[in-house]
Amino acid sequence: MNAPTLATIPQADPGAGYRAQKAEIDAAVARALESGWYILGKEGAAFENEFAAWLGLNRAVGCANGTDALALILRGLGIGPGMTVATVSHTAVATVAAVEMVGATPLLLDIDHDTYTMDADELVSVLDDPPPGLPPIKAVIPVHIYGQACDLGPMLEATRAAGIPLVEDCAQAHGAALDGRKLGTFGTAAAFSLYPTKNLGALGDGGVLATNDAELADRIGAIRQYGWVDRYISAMVGVNSRLDEVQAAILRVKLTALDAGNAKRQAIAAAYDAALAGASIAAPYRRPGAGHVFHQYVLRCENRAEVQAHFKAQGIGTGVHYPVPVHLQPAYKDRSPLGPAGCAETARAAEEVLSIPMYPELSEAQVERICAALQAL
Repeated sequence: MNAPTLATIPQADPGAGYRAQKAEIDAAVARALESGWYILGKEGAAFENEFAAWLGLNRAVGCANGTDALALILRGLGIGPGMTVATVSHTAVATVAAVEMVGATPLLLDIDHDTYTMDADELVSVLDDPPPGLPPIKAVIPVHIYGQACDLGPMLEATRAAGIPLVEDCAQAHGAALDGRKLGTFGTAAAFSLYPTKNLGALGDGGVLATNDAELADRIGAIRQYGWVDRYISAMVGVNSRLDEVQAAILRVKLTALDAGNAKRQAIAAAYDAALAGASIAAPYRRPGAGHVFHQYVLRCENRAEVQAHFKAQGIGTGVHYPVPVHLQPAYKDRSPLGPAGCAETARAAEEVLSIPMYPELSEAQVERICAALQAL
């Protein structure tokens, strides 16, 4: 008789997040539907206030998605054509797309080997001596990827000296910290994706940005709805990027569980770390002083295909974030300027990174199965 087939543990499972708070989410959705107001109403305003308070900033502005959150910040800061924005290639393409949405030129820098975040030394170098032939660098977007902080100290010092804003891409870092302070509170403003698989995820698209600059928040609040300050009158050029009331109501519920969810991710990561103690693959590096919230638990392996096959045989899903760096993708290859390092470390990482299941709803039995597979590496 054949052995029973193990049920597959998916690498991500946003449906489990819904089921974990189903009663509260269903009640919130019903409340929003019954209100009769579905765009920029009480739910959205309440979510903005609650998110800003949770983060520790004065203002938050909801919008349609995380890409728009970045683009709205750049628009609000006056970043556009004839300007360069320094960011990274090892990121979701959304980061670079947001720069191009406002008409600016993305300059793609390399990453640190251990944390996959922007190489702070290269940023300092290009701000001191910008690559020739580029428009002036007018903003920097470091990405707190996988739930871990960038090396913000030298980045902030360099951008302040250059007189340009640092915009934090926190799409994967809801609740992550550096030296006891939440990410998203260090720069001029921060953008968060609320995509369903994020640590704080909607049940559809959504985004939010946050800042302590009230004037900037007001300007962005107008830009997200056609530049209206008075209804139907565009005081500035704007776009249509609004967080709907149903998603805002859902996010208000999910925000209440975010800290506990992050703690569960950290506990699962600790179990994975222990399982890797005698394995051939090292546990993910943690930056000293950083509070990692493990949007992804990322292994680095030279024999990635073999490792993926090993997990597949155990009924364990995996993912690759990200298989092709932005600067090597067809839409960007040979037209995106690179920093002096040529994104060499970025290209190496793309060949070796592998994400295994990581979400708070993983059961104890599922975690044990994954740990057993890790121990066998």
